[in-house]
Order: sequence, then structure tokens, then C-alpha cells
Amino acid sequence: MPVRSPDAGERRASLPLLVAVTMTGTVALHIFVPALAAAAADLGTNAAGAQLTITVYLIGLAGGQLLYGPLSDRYGRRPILIAGLGLYLVGLLLAIPAPNVGTLLVARVLQSLGACGSLVIGRAMVRDVSTREDAARKLAILTTAMTLTPALAPAIGGVVNEAFGWRAVFVVLAGLVAVLGVLVVFTLPETNRHKVALPGFVAVLAGYLRLVRIPVFRAYLVAGACGGTSLYAFLAVAPFLLVDRLGRSSQEVGFDCLIVVFGMVGGAVLASRLAARVPIRKAARSGNLLCIAAALSLLVVDRTGMLGVVSLIVPLFAYAVGVGLLSPNAVAGLMNVDPHAAGSASSLYGFTQMTFGALFTAAASAWPATSATPVALALLSAGLIAGLALRRA
Repeated sequence: MPVRSPDAGERRASLPLLVAVTMTGTVALHIFVPALAAAAADLGTNAAGAQLTITVYLIGLAGGQLLYGPLSDRYGRRPILIAGLGLYLVGLLLAIPAPNVGTLLVARVLQSLGACGSLVIGRAMVRDVSTREDAARKLAILTTAMTLTPALAPAIGGVVNEAFGWRAVFVVLAGLVAVLGVLVVFTLPETNRHKVALPGFVAVLAGYLRLVRIPVFRAYLVAGACGGTSLYAFLAVAPFLLVDRLGRSSQEVGFDCLIVVFGMVGGAVLASRLAARVPIRKAARSGNLLCIAAALSLLVVDRTGMLGVVSLIVPLFAYAVGVGLLSPNAVAGLMNVDPHAAGSASSLYGFTQMTFGALFTAAASAWPATSATPVALALLSAGLIAGLALRRA
């Protein structure tokens, strides 16, 4: 559907560009994972200090998702997206010469607050330029791309870190964000043709509270959030666990993470194929049961002294398949509660998801990174909480 830009006449918003913009929202989270150990050694900090760079990024993503949507509804998608990309780039450039972990943490907060704009507004712009009939197809493309991001980014980060060092990871990402920013400025038109008044804080909060008071919404919200980001507990610990205990290189860490996250892709494909035949709640519970079984297996493997690369990756892969089956069904369940509040439901889910991810990451990072037990316990806790929530769905 043609849209108008205030400075460039009539033209179309490019779907590939919108997909690329949206994907950058979480790239900085995943691409840095294989470089955590190298950054910790270079900056003179311990594993917990390096893992905090993952936690603060998740916190920034959580908070930002509640802000960008209303701002883009009021002032337009394009100016808010450009501002977010600018903040993202500033955070990346600050991280490259970071002399200590404190500076790196500040840079990661700026990155997350800027990247969050790409995540939220890119998705909104896809909706803006889609007809009702075409929206499902375009959003399916976007969802597939978003699923591939955490699968591909760690492998790329591992290769870059192995060849050029951890700071080069931010150099590569800064170049990518700069190119996307130029393309957005010169080629992407405004897609929000019906700007609305900025709702007051009380009105926004009341809308969120109304949804949370609905038991079915609350059940799917908690279950989906537990499943969707609990694997971040492994991603934060993976570089230290795989390198220090299992002797893997940073490049191999990236590919190990790639294998695990591809399990999530497989689970998502399975979820889509079961959608027409299996009720949402039943499919979500099946995925959750697989998550619990996989987490228990990992706990047993580590406590019996049988931990190796294969015995670590296989249970995590199975857990990721369970997540891929659980999360889409949980999201579908909560979005169906009140179709007229789909935007608020999406924002609240994103906030809750990243908040839970930060909590699980912090819990796993608080224990020695040479043991898989903290990861297994974090994943098991997530699975059990999700299971209890689904009983109320």
C-alpha cells in the first residue's frame, strides 16, 4: 500500500528493510555471547561482571517496549525509529573503546534502549503497510526472521571474536546499524497515517492492569514469558561453561549456541503444523512438559559427573524445541483474550518476557560458571512456573 513521506513524495515501505530493522533489536544481545569470556579477561572482571552485560540489556529491552509504541503512535514511526537507531549506534560506539566493565554496562544500556525502538517500531510498520489479508503473510516472514536472529548471531559473533577480538563484534554491529540508519533516513517513508494523542500514564497503566486481571491472559503471559527467555540463562553462562570446563573455543561456542537455538526454530515449525489440529492450551502444555523433562535431564547429567559437550547440548536442544512449541501458542492464547487490545497485550508480553529473561539470567550468573547445575535449575524453575500457570489457562 503506498504511503507518503513528508520529503519524498509517494513510495512504498520496503518489507526487507523493515524485517532487517526489526531483527537488529536483539542482534546485540546474541552476537556478544561468544565474546563474553574474552571481554571479561580483557577488562579484568569475573564471569558475573561480564554476564551482567546480558542482564542489563534485557532490562533495557523490557522497559523500552512499554514506551516506543505510544510514542510512535503520537509522533510517527519514522522519527522515533531514527532516534532509536541513533541511540543504538551511540551505545555501540561507546562499547568499542570501553576501558572497564562499568563503561561497557552503560554502553549496553544505551544499546538496548535504542535497539528496542527497532524491535517495536519495525513490527508496527509492517502492520501499517499491510492489508488485512496480507498481514498474516508478512508477519509470518517477520516472525521467521526474528526466530533466526538468535540462531545466527552467536555463530557470527564467535567467528568475529576469534579472528579480531571482542571489540570487533561491536565494530561490525555498528557498521550494520549505521547502514540501516542511512537506508531508513533516505528510503523509508512514514507509515503511521493516523497519529493519535499520547495517552496519559494513568490510562496506559490502567489498560495494562485490566489485561493482567484476566486469569486466562495472566496464565498465558506468565507461561510464555517463562518459556520465551529462560534460555538466556544458558546463553549468559555458555561461554564460561563451554570454554573453562569443556575446553571449547569462542568460535565453537558460537556454533554450539547455534545448534541449541535452532531447536527453537524446529519447535516453532512444529507449532505451526499443529495449529489447525491441536488446541492452543494442549500444544503449549506439551511444549512445557518437554522443557521440564529436558531441564531435569541436564540436572541429572551434571550432578552425576557425566557433563560433556554432547550431554550438555542435547538436553538444551530438546528444551529449545519445547520453548519453540510453547511460546507461539502462549502468545496466540493471550492475544486472543481481547483482540481490541492486541497492541497493549503485545507490549505487555514483551516487557514481561524480557523481565523474566533478566531474572533467570541473573539467577544462573550468581553461581560458578563452571557448573551446569545453575542453568538446569533456572530452566527447571521456568518450566515448573509455566506449567503451574498453564493449569489456569
